[in-house]
Amino acid sequence: MDPRAVSRRLSAQFARRPAWFPDIGLALFVTVVQVLSASIPVPLEPASTPVSGIGYALMIVSGVAVVARRRSPVAVFAITGASSLIYFAFDFPDRLSYLGLFVALYTLAAYGDGYRSLRIAGVGIAVLAVGWLIAGADVEPVSAIGWVFFRIGAAVIATMLGESARSRQVIAADAQERAELAERSRDEETRARVDAERLRIAREVHDTVAHAIAIINVQAGVTAHVLDRRPEQVRDALHTIEQTSSRALHEMRAILGVLRDGDGREPFPGLGQIHELTGKAREAGLDIAVEQPEPVPALPSAVGSAAYRIVQESITNVIRHVGPTRVTVALESRVDALHIRVTDEGRRTPARTSGATTTGRGIVGMRERCQLLGGELEAKPRPGGGFEVVASLPLAPVGSGR
Repeated sequence: MDPRAVSRRLSAQFARRPAWFPDIGLALFVTVVQVLSASIPVPLEPASTPVSGIGYALMIVSGVAVVARRRSPVAVFAITGASSLIYFAFDFPDRLSYLGLFVALYTLAAYGDGYRSLRIAGVGIAVLAVGWLIAGADVEPVSAIGWVFFRIGAAVIATMLGESARSRQVIAADAQERAELAERSRDEETRARVDAERLRIAREVHDTVAHAIAIINVQAGVTAHVLDRRPEQVRDALHTIEQTSSRALHEMRAILGVLRDGDGREPFPGLGQIHELTGKAREAGLDIAVEQPEPVPALPSAVGSAAYRIVQESITNVIRHVGPTRVTVALESRVDALHIRVTDEGRRTPARTSGATTTGRGIVGMRERCQLLGGELEAKPRPGGGFEVVASLPLAPVGSGR
């Protein structure tokens, strides 16, 4: 964070909300102390010109100017500095005539904008030092010149005290801003996680419902077609519809369980359920073959679940857009990645188009799953007809969909 920006903000805050009442009280105190000190003789004080009306007027001016110290710190410093130079040019005694000047220097450093205010204070103190030394050149006794160096030192100390106060204000403002930024970051991170979880749930719901509806739609069509001619096949179709809908409801409960307490939730499906998935697809009319290593290799849960959903969505697209055809599901687990290939031979009726024409969210969802795990997915028509989905899922994923 830029300290000058913080200083400008603090200075603007003080300018918007001046502490008029305390400053009026301080100005009154400074004026009274300066005037009274001039009227009380000090023992062993070097010989000087008694304070006259001009000296009292200068002390009153420098004291009253303190009222505007927060509103216009540079102007108040200029007024008190000029008053001090004129006062000592008349060879009036020191007393406490410089109290207003020291308050102005402290305010300039404390409520200024950092480096600029310090430069102004430094140049001002240098000018005052030269003027004071010239005014005290003929002071008697010569040792009384120490009062001049005392004023110079006190002016520097007042400035340093103000800078110290400003630095503490900057540090406090910086800490507060960092805390606010951290809180905003936490809120944004929480929203991002919620959005990611919402997207994940939507993707799971899409895959589960689309697959179930596609199979139910096929079986319902079969039922309507053979209702009168082969009633025994109707019973099998209805049984498949029942099992498919029951399975879909079961998966929906598991998916939406993240919206409730997580205890007791069943794990999401993985490669171990591929044969069950393809079995349902066979009942929907697909001639499907699975090339999968036995036994099923142990995979990270996110990879296994993503692989299951990719295969499920690929089969769903074939059922929905192609119909009865031959499908091959090939799974190959290598050292660094799981490779998936789902191919179909296209429609068996040449007059109708193949699954390559699908424009739904299925392929987009599969590609998103792969990208979340740092993998790649390609879905395209095959040169000899049909469609293929090829995916590669790293076994050490860079992210997780869960």
